[in-house]
Amino acid sequence: MRRTAGVVALVVLSTTAVAGPAWAGGSSGDGPLLEVTAAVETPALFDDEAGGDADADDPAIWVNRADKSRSRVIGTAKNGGLRVYDLAGREVQSILPPEGGRFNNVDLVTGFGAKRHDYAVVTDRGQDKLRIYRIEASGKLTDVTAADAPLLFSRDQAEVETQATGYGLATYGRYAVVSRRHSTTLGIFRLEERNNTVTYRVTDKLDLPKQFRLSTGATWTPCSEPGEDPQIEGMVVDSQAGVLYAAQEDVALWKIRLDRDRFAGVPRIVERVAEFGAPGTYDPETEECALGDPAPEAGRIRADVEGASIYPTGKSDGYLVVSSQGDSKFYVYDRRTNRPLSSFQVLDGTRTDGVQHSDGAAATSVSLPGYPKGLLVLHDGENKPDDGRVSTNFKYVDWRALNLRGSRH
Repeated sequence: MRRTAGVVALVVLSTTAVAGPAWAGGSSGDGPLLEVTAAVETPALFDDEAGGDADADDPAIWVNRADKSRSRVIGTAKNGGLRVYDLAGREVQSILPPEGGRFNNVDLVTGFGAKRHDYAVVTDRGQDKLRIYRIEASGKLTDVTAADAPLLFSRDQAEVETQATGYGLATYGRYAVVSRRHSTTLGIFRLEERNNTVTYRVTDKLDLPKQFRLSTGATWTPCSEPGEDPQIEGMVVDSQAGVLYAAQEDVALWKIRLDRDRFAGVPRIVERVAEFGAPGTYDPETEECALGDPAPEAGRIRADVEGASIYPTGKSDGYLVVSSQGDSKFYVYDRRTNRPLSSFQVLDGTRTDGVQHSDGAAATSVSLPGYPKGLLVLHDGENKPDDGRVSTNFKYVDWRALNLRGSRH
């Protein structure tokens, strides 16, 4: 295993020293804010004892190539495990995590192994492991995780208990990129078949920077709880371009090249958060940071920068969608150039409520029943009405509602 860390981190730090526009590559203009509504929503999940401590977080879309009407949306529910939904938003399967498990992010691996099965891969942040589920032709999920699957980042169970464990996730080919909670570390893990089960091994690691040199000449460290570094969660891999997009929550959206099972080149910033460079003081009573004025090179995304997803329209064209969690907006970029194109909000409609403080996102451009131009699934962090209980779920947005322009089709 090769660890790409110190030297690269210093180089990346130097790339942030020059003042620039909100978008790191050019003009930040992206037109008016589009307002859309969701077509479908999944049942409410309640983060309390009666609801099984279920808290929606991250979705993935599995396309059933043999019968697209039987395609599925797979969503994590943290302590509540996994939920599987049909295209009408109805729950068709519920999977509890193993004892001590807490499922955070999910992504798909397709056509893997001797029998070319599809799999759902999940970060279990409670146990610091990946859990792998084979997707049957019916859309049912079956756990095929090897019993001796290794810890992702921790040295032993005592370190697992600190909860600096596997967190964000994005897959490509037979690999999974996993981030570590409360850390700037990313790891690449290779999936391997063994006796009808699936395990994994690490092939490379990368540390994104913790400190940043600003255009003013000052050095900035993002404000956080003592002992925690600026972590990454939302991620997506553009496998055709060989690129990972990684959302470092309080910092920026990064673009990182991949070379098969290795990180390659120097990570670059696509766009910084609006709070970039703001000095902060952590208040242990409120568990929040009081922030000052941001740096001139700050961007538009209100921290946290979260769920990232790609809607392809060709081998290299299409759209990159990113969640601006702090103000419940979404920003859209040209997939090929990363030029900002548009922004939108999901508001209350006649059949569904809107989307607030979204974490995970998933998109497909495959024509599905009811979604001829594809589907965008978004986590909703404040589902309504909640009748006094904390409620979350997933919203389905018909891609046609976005009416996007600016990327070649």
